Amino acid sequence: MIATWCRSASVTANSFAESEHESCLLNSAPMSRRSATPTREPQRRSPSQRRSRERVATILDTTADLVVADGVDALSTRRIAEAAGVPVASIYQYFADKEEIILELVKRDTAEMDEDVAAAVGALDALNVRSVVTATMRAFLDVYARRKEFVAIYFHGRSNRAVMEFCREHNEQIAASLHAVMWEAGLLTEDADLARGRFAVEIGDRILEQAFRDSFTGDQRVIDDGIELLVGYLERFATEAGRSGVRRG
Repeated sequence: MIATWCRSASVTANSFAESEHESCLLNSAPMSRRSATPTREPQRRSPSQRRSRERVATILDTTADLVVADGVDALSTRRIAEAAGVPVASIYQYFADKEEIILELVKRDTAEMDEDVAAAVGALDALNVRSVVTATMRAFLDVYARRKEFVAIYFHGRSNRAVMEFCREHNEQIAASLHAVMWEAGLLTEDADLARGRFAVEIGDRILEQAFRDSFTGDQRVIDDGIELLVGYLERFATEAGRSGVRRG
């Protein structure tokens, strides 16, 4: 579920409401115009009802299409609203600005990546360094093919600090998860600590950045060479099982 968003500026109910049932929550206490007591900022709505969830999905899907077509820099909340066929006020019910929309789009896409990576690694009959690295990279590539907006945001338009921070933390989570899988399977020696796992993920990130720098399809030669580079690095710290493989079940 999308988190409740808080805006920094105070707004009136009419700025947000489309109907009596969709108005924002405002401070119910009366306040005179000259009062020095600040009003409570309106609380960003969480899309709990089906119509609200569908509207948020429409906003995100429309934003994705615009980012792919025109790039991140051309994006604006007004343009998103026009393309989505919704009032601008409807967007501000859920998002403070276009940067929050972009961040939510990235969160949606990375959640899909996590699911695909888990499924790809979980489907392996045998685990070794090469199979885990290859399955992980291929899972990322499958999502990039479906979610071109992520490529546009992350590789072509790195201007959103919140997105960069979120992706940095996401890379650390990926490193921890993959390190745990390979360690528990007996694929790594004691020299392969989590710091080296993080380094490997950062290498993978730079490889994909290079591969997708100029296109949405990626340079296959860079991808293939990058996988070999990653495998070679991690096999320096692999056990015999990490090289030859451990069958599951």
